[in-house]
Amino acid sequence: MDEIEKKLLSEVADLHGVPEGAYNIRENGKSVGRASTENIQIVTKTEEGKSGIDIIIKPGTKNESVHIPVILSKTGLKETVYNDFYIGEGADVVIIAGCGIHNCGVQTSEHSGVHTFYVGKNAKIRYVEKHYGEGDGNGENVMNPTTVIHIEDGGSMEMETTQIKGIDSTARVTRATMGAGASLVIKEKIYTHGKQLAKTDFSVDVNGEDSSVNLISRSVAAENSHQEFVANINGNTRCHGHSECDALIMDHGTVTALPALTANSIDAELVHEAAIGKIAGEQLVKLMTLGLTEKQAEEQIIKGFLS
Repeated sequence: MDEIEKKLLSEVADLHGVPEGAYNIRENGKSVGRASTENIQIVTKTEEGKSGIDIIIKPGTKNESVHIPVILSKTGLKETVYNDFYIGEGADVVIIAGCGIHNCGVQTSEHSGVHTFYVGKNAKIRYVEKHYGEGDGNGENVMNPTTVIHIEDGGSMEMETTQIKGIDSTARVTRATMGAGASLVIKEKIYTHGKQLAKTDFSVDVNGEDSSVNLISRSVAAENSHQEFVANINGNTRCHGHSECDALIMDHGTVTALPALTANSIDAELVHEAAIGKIAGEQLVKLMTLGLTEKQAEEQIIKGFLS
């Protein structure tokens, strides 16, 4: 890999060499490196018309990780990738994904990833996904991730998604169904600037008794960018559901937040929160009295807000 591609890997997956454990590295539409372990198998999809991989994790697998980063460094490349994850009963693993685009041309580069998770009974998964874009051309960087989650009884999943910078347009779609005693936590962080557009669309069907879901979004819309946050929680039995959207707007940025709750059971306990505002003037003044410029003060506040 050249220096550009190495930097992309570092940004989206914190990789500075070949990772330990199972991994698949996709570069410009092709797999350029792969390894399986005794407990985690990564195989190429055989379905016609579908590019991607299946990740099969044996029941009881613990303290192992999977890295599946994607990098694009050719302008004009557009792809849709389908990755399916089968997490066996009682497993406890970490999956590190993410996509980085370097676009120095005039054409649009686009990556659409469709990730489907089948989380087995009493299995536990932590899924981390970062998106990053860069380039000195006029071409746009587009990412449209779709995540489909099925959690069986007693299973749990924590999903952390971060849009670092440089993504001109993104439509993030997440759909989930949950069994009895299951748990789902989703934490989203997004920063947009320029004329960038970011849309988030969560929808969760809480079907199993005593299951819980917690959706948390932190975002900053600067300059002329726009963000849309939609979250639907459908409580279909005795369960707990919570969604929270906190957004900062700067310059001429705009944010629309549309949280929605549907209780289809008298025992469903559902809560939503949404707050949109600007950086408080007293915060800026306090930091500026410590020697920071206004811009430096804003950067520190944003960093703390999104941490």
